[in-house]
Amino acid sequence: MAEAPQQAAASAGEHTRPLEGAKFLTEPEPERGIALPVIPGIWRVVANNPGPMTYHGTNTYLIEAEDGMTVLDPGPDDAAHVAAVVAAGGGGIRRILLSHGHRDHVGAAAALRAATGAAVFGFQPSLQPDVPIDHALTEGDEVAGLSVLHTPGHAADHLCFARAGALFSADHVMTWSTSVVSPPNGDMAAYLIHLRRLAAREDRWLLPGHGPLRGHPAAFIRALIAHRVQREKAILESLGATPASVSDLAAIIYRGISPRLQAAAERNLLGHLLKLEREGRARREGERWRRA
Repeated sequence: MAEAPQQAAASAGEHTRPLEGAKFLTEPEPERGIALPVIPGIWRVVANNPGPMTYHGTNTYLIEAEDGMTVLDPGPDDAAHVAAVVAAGGGGIRRILLSHGHRDHVGAAAALRAATGAAVFGFQPSLQPDVPIDHALTEGDEVAGLSVLHTPGHAADHLCFARAGALFSADHVMTWSTSVVSPPNGDMAAYLIHLRRLAAREDRWLLPGHGPLRGHPAAFIRALIAHRVQREKAILESLGATPASVSDLAAIIYRGISPRLQAAAERNLLGHLLKLEREGRARREGERWRRA
């Protein structure tokens, strides 16, 4: 989610302000139904599923490989989008990779598989048991020249992919807003661990699941980490001896947030509280929370 009007929110979900030392990116609404060049050998088809959690829509990437095209994240279950991806692949789509099991990324997996005959690769177990996965991927695997990084946090089955200085970060890091970390499949402690891991890399390009690419992303990722740490500090300062509900705390932490983003903000806040509980710094009493 983002605060500036042109940043209508994100697969993000947290009410964000410009990060200290870094800025969120915006872009004009991309052309629909065609493959847009990103960097040499990589294109994206932006699905027509804009919204407060998806920005202009899900990025479906087509990545050149020695034997044809690799598709990363087939996108939502939308026949027009599937047709556009098939056309962009020019009959050369050889495999389909899934970053994680949220429907805006994998809804079209079965239809694209049926249209191309390409095998589907992803983490197992997937958040969506009905999504066809022909080949399981996990940390350290290699597929079509891409290195697989298991990065749970935004989702338990989340994968990032890296190749020759390009990091496909899906929803773990986006360039236009922060990401929702919604329990139980989202885990704030794991999310921060893998943010730090990505910040230590020296990638030249970051290609997110929603929004535009970003060059030399390490400093931006460090700013995201600092933002989360500051948010956690604010939550601790808001906790007192008298127990408060997540909604009560959200009214303090996310003061002035748009009502349509309230639920996502509360999920992020709960993620922080569960992390603090495991660390012995917050205590739950029924549906309410106080400082430990």
